[in-house]
Amino acid sequence: MEGMVGPADRMTGVKALVISPDPELRRLLEVAVRTAERRTGEPWEYLEASNGIYALKIAWRERPDLVVADEIASGAGAFAVAKDLRGATEPFPGAIVLVLARAQDEWLARWSGADAWVIKPVDPFELADTV
Repeated sequence: MEGMVGPADRMTGVKALVISPDPELRRLLEVAVRTAERRTGEPWEYLEASNGIYALKIAWRERPDLVVADEIASGAGAFAVAKDLRGATEPFPGAIVLVLARAQDEWLARWSGADAWVIKPVDPFELADTV
């Protein structure tokens, strides 16, 4: 039908990948990131993964602009995901934000190559500001 826009016709402003084994936390992270989406005024596309191994496959295939990873991600934790993405021969160009279980892990976030991090419990407004 003329004038109808299908999924393939939509332009996406930003692509974001959210990683956590906890579906409830994935929803909270997505809601927080949607606050940043509203600030840009562009439509964002959301991808999600329940573990780090699957997340790496998605990240390399889809090339999201933003990765938000829960430190507790199974298979490969958030630090491993960030290190793998940043340490590749052609480093991952998107932003990486980690969700840390404790402030003492900030040095691991820096070591892994993360651009930023927030500490649990996640304040959705703080995460949106960070993004």
